Amino acid sequence: MESALREAERAAAFDEVPVGAAIVRDGAIVALAYNETVRRHDPTAHAELLAIREALSTLSTDRLDDCTLYVTLEPCAQCAGAIVLAKVGRVVFGAYDDKVGMAGSVGDLLRHPRLNHRPEVIGGVAAEACGELLAAFFKERR
Repeated sequence: MESALREAERAAAFDEVPVGAAIVRDGAIVALAYNETVRRHDPTAHAELLAIREALSTLSTDRLDDCTLYVTLEPCAQCAGAIVLAKVGRVVFGAYDDKVGMAGSVGDLLRHPRLNHRPEVIGGVAAEACGELLAAFFKERR
């Protein structure tokens, strides 16, 4: 989660919503990413999606069932869908998102019983640090 938090800090430095992600396989980081929606003029350029794309390319595969995705904010519907489709084995997230979170807050797409893949999900890891980074970012902009 420390690496994901560093990525989130990088996002904030570029005036992006501070969300960072890291994908780990066998104890080694295979992908790092942060939100780039503003820079890329692309509302889909979330940290999770960018990290998944990088990991798939790096590992030359179409599934990440032996990987863990660490992300500083509970995934939204778009990212939860990508996580399911990429068959990520485990998701560890920091802050809960009561507006769009799809790992238990608004809905639970990641553990929906009708889907063919349901990753292990662990929420609230380093939630305080992740939440403080987001709160400071939005406080500065109000």
